[in-house]
Amino acid sequence: MLVPVSWLKDYVEIDNISLEELEERLVLSGSNTETVTEVAEGVKKVVIGKIMEINKHPNADKLVITKVDVGDEVLQIVTGADNINEGDFVPVALVGAWLPGGMKIKRGKLRGETSNGMLCSAEELNFDDSVIPKSSKDGILILKGKYTLGENAKEALELNDNVIEFEITPNRPDCLSMIGMARETSATFDIPMNYPRINLKNEIEDVKDYVSIEVKDSNLCKRYIGRVVKDIKIEQSPTWLQMRLMKAGVRPINNIVDITNYVMLEYGQPLHAYDLDKIKEKKIIVRRAQEDEKIKTLDGVERKLDEEVLVIADAEKSVGIAGIMGDEASEVTDSTDTILLEAANFNKRNIRTSSRKLGHRTEASSRFEKGIDPNIVEVAIDRACQLIEELGAGKVIKGKIDIYDEKLENWSIDVRPNRINSLLGTKLSPEEIIKTLTRLELSVEKQEDRLEVSIPTFRQDLVKEIDIVEEVARIYGYNIIESTLPKGATWGGKTIEQEIEDYTKSTLNALGLNEITTFSFVSPKSLSLINIPEDSFLRRNINLINPLGEEYSVMRTSLMPNLLDVLARNFKRNVPAALAFELGRIFIPHDIPITSLPLEKKRLTLGMYGDDIDFFSLKGVVCDLLDRLGIKDLSFEPEKAHPSFHPGRCANIIHGNDVIGTLGEIHPDVLENYGFDNRVYIADIDFNILLQITRLDRTYKPLPKYPATTRDMAVIVKEEFYHKEIEEIILENGGSILESCTLFDVYRGKQISKGDKSMAYSLTFRAKDRTLTDAEVNKVFDKILNQLKIKLNAELR
Repeated sequence: MLVPVSWLKDYVEIDNISLEELEERLVLSGSNTETVTEVAEGVKKVVIGKIMEINKHPNADKLVITKVDVGDEVLQIVTGADNINEGDFVPVALVGAWLPGGMKIKRGKLRGETSNGMLCSAEELNFDDSVIPKSSKDGILILKGKYTLGENAKEALELNDNVIEFEITPNRPDCLSMIGMARETSATFDIPMNYPRINLKNEIEDVKDYVSIEVKDSNLCKRYIGRVVKDIKIEQSPTWLQMRLMKAGVRPINNIVDITNYVMLEYGQPLHAYDLDKIKEKKIIVRRAQEDEKIKTLDGVERKLDEEVLVIADAEKSVGIAGIMGDEASEVTDSTDTILLEAANFNKRNIRTSSRKLGHRTEASSRFEKGIDPNIVEVAIDRACQLIEELGAGKVIKGKIDIYDEKLENWSIDVRPNRINSLLGTKLSPEEIIKTLTRLELSVEKQEDRLEVSIPTFRQDLVKEIDIVEEVARIYGYNIIESTLPKGATWGGKTIEQEIEDYTKSTLNALGLNEITTFSFVSPKSLSLINIPEDSFLRRNINLINPLGEEYSVMRTSLMPNLLDVLARNFKRNVPAALAFELGRIFIPHDIPITSLPLEKKRLTLGMYGDDIDFFSLKGVVCDLLDRLGIKDLSFEPEKAHPSFHPGRCANIIHGNDVIGTLGEIHPDVLENYGFDNRVYIADIDFNILLQITRLDRTYKPLPKYPATTRDMAVIVKEEFYHKEIEEIILENGGSILESCTLFDVYRGKQISKGDKSMAYSLTFRAKDRTLTDAEVNKVFDKILNQLKIKLNAELR
């Protein structure tokens, strides 16, 4: 919601409040801001001028020479604009003026003719192209009204202004209006609220002579009011009205449309104007659409409707989609003489469903779908009629047709002062609470041990006692409520699973990996990117009933696509190295179609790339993590069948009889799918198994009393034998005195036959109860060599 501060001042006296304090206090009271922008930032020395003459340029067909009166002098200005006329008031940038973007206006010559300044467009006054009126879109901003020549344009056009953009939550549709934000300001600063005074002076005739209205579905249309205005004069709105709309992000169209938009912004109540002469039999019927009924809306699109969509119809056909958009045939045009003004209250769920079904969302539907107070309908339509009368845009017909079968009345909520103080940690008296709530226009009656709070219908978000507690807190001031410790008879604590998760994350952070969190909703194409076969169980996705789009239409069955997306995004932004992990859930259905809740499995996925990163970088991180989790006796076995990994650089992580994960280099085809031109390494681990085998308890042993004996050996074996096989033989035959076995060299060269390799190990021997003799060590050492020769045909080098 864009709120021009100058417009806000119509309702609350905030002249003595600085912009910084206004924004800060409103944020503290719950009205979060997105941005604060200066309307005419960078604009200096721009004044109001009047075009006195327009003459052809002697040396250029597309240029004209104007004489512009700026109060104390008449300037000659050359321009290429073709939308100006003699007598027009326009903004003039004098010589020495500054415009947005650092543009300075200098005296110059255009095709031999002197130009002493520049006529300004709306864009050159810092307005976005999307809000500039069509009449001024490709030309000079023409000012409608009377102005003092030479007056500072920023003051004359209320451009010395700032616009605050507020983030309005869905539960506060009342704040999607200037009146709503003024109420918040009034309550926050405890200053009076000034509502517009609505008084129609020259009503004529009787509305019932012009139109009849029937509501056939009161469940979908709670209230409908129609008023008629005749002798309509369609023209541009006065500049003050256009400026307010533009600052609020709305493009001016013409006086009638601008008035309906102005009232929508002011009160939050959408209105619509129909050309009454185009309404068959002068009859309006609010009904459900007929199956396959079609309507061509104001945007020129023909839309097919069904019986769930509410329409506004005449005696023959629909003339508008209720709460969303009118039809092209009943549009107000320059030839319109009589209009029917519509203000209504529609069912928010129906509007939300219809808007989504039709794929069309408007400023009106975005308000209706959140819920609007039906009691502001009458005020809003009368306000629109008042503005039409004041601007001389038409003559208002007396009376209104108001169909409102079940009037919404104020409701009451009982609140307990003790409960408020208990929840907030405050010591507010009932009188202080009453004063705070009164600032919000809530009526309060004090009972014995409670307060009866009457809720006005514009605050539809207040339905429970806890809602009132929140209102007291935010208006009293979150920032002045003292911090207190929570009170309770029990203490909470984390489960062992949560502790393991926290320890895993902190360990990986310490090892240099960054945690990421990605969406559980993914694209069905994501599994194709990592080469998952069509018959894989991972393809049994759970489809969402109401997805945000195809990219988020199924529940994920693997974390790998998400992690690769993140790594690829970093790579494409020239990040030289990235190390990341995600601990999250995947969703595996029991049956397709879904008949029960899916199996939610936790997975831990790690990924990395960079110049100094290889397979062993990733393996080292995994081993270090599992070691710190107390998981011992790990082994790694080659995995050549996983479709996402390089067949020669991938291994399964084995613990006992369980495969707890897979790690390796990503397959080149997958890398190409994600746009990598370097190697990427991923580990995908079943965290549910980790939770079962983790041992966070620690036991300590005293340092050994007796010295160790170290022996090195290098054996020549065939290339097909892995280190793991050699290590297992060494450990099996080392007996109780072999303390450790470490591979420290692998050699292939001239002294080694082709197809063979040399594996060098350092063996450490130690006994717990004595100093070992050379004979004891030699015996075990020889046994190890003998077994290596028998099982692997190894030779001592």
